[in-house]
Amino acid sequence: EIMLQQTRVETVIPYYDRFLARFPSVEELAAANLEEVLGHWSGLGYYRRARLLHRAARQIVEANQGFPNDLISLRALPGVGSYTAAAVGSIAFGIAEPAIDGNIERVVGRYLGIEDDPRRGEARAKIGQAAQDLLSPDRPGDSNQSLMEIGATICRPRNPKCMDCPLEPECLAARSGIPEVFAVRRGQKAQTRVQRKVAVVRDRQRVLLFRRPEESGQLAGMWELPWADQNSDTSPESSFSSRYGGRWRFGIRLGRVRHSITNRVFDVEIVQGELQTTNELAEGTEAGWFAEHELETLAVSSLVRKVLLAVAT
Repeated sequence: EIMLQQTRVETVIPYYDRFLARFPSVEELAAANLEEVLGHWSGLGYYRRARLLHRAARQIVEANQGFPNDLISLRALPGVGSYTAAAVGSIAFGIAEPAIDGNIERVVGRYLGIEDDPRRGEARAKIGQAAQDLLSPDRPGDSNQSLMEIGATICRPRNPKCMDCPLEPECLAARSGIPEVFAVRRGQKAQTRVQRKVAVVRDRQRVLLFRRPEESGQLAGMWELPWADQNSDTSPESSFSSRYGGRWRFGIRLGRVRHSITNRVFDVEIVQGELQTTNELAEGTEAGWFAEHELETLAVSSLVRKVLLAVAT
């Protein structure tokens, strides 16, 4: 459930299998160091989830009372909100609590014929009550997962397959003939486009990476290729020097990739880079040279993997 937050099932499955192979129990996860956990999470994105999951495992082991099996105890774990607690509680422990994510929110909102934003006010309350009424008290886990599946595969945001839906006979949105206008979230942020330059600096078969400080707002502690967002006021060389220290020089363009994070879309230009003086790194900056096989378990972002794949020869 933690992995599935903001990530599609088909993306999660191989990461899930690899993660459980290395950390088959909460005790093993708690005993591991954070960098190894981030390394096995690498590529899934939203790395705060992995940090909080690691903290939750340690909290469970330190309490020495077994895995929490009630909603209050589940919600007390780092990174576990109402939805995740309900999903885990219903599936693992048979707790009759609706797990209302974006999919269930849309399914139930359309079923009720709600035209308002499903996250707000009276609409939110109606959806919560209806989701509870639709929940099977005997099989709450299967019931929640069924609604999730309907939302993911049938009651889609666009082009819903109403004729395939078991709720269609009583669904007010389906009866209207225009189901897409119901239960629509309002005021979502528009996407912001960012021009970014990423440098690939190689030494024989190794590539130069820098580690983000632990106090970074995003991707804290992760290893990344050197980068800077481009603007007309500062040269790329100056931007890289300000960020990492040293003197930079750029060679040929190696390619381009596009990468999205929530509401930001990065248009990434990949260039061959050279750091001319490695003894002038910015204070607090950690750097290292890594071979390709070392990147498999290193805590690097999906953008790093995407860039290196694009320039692989």
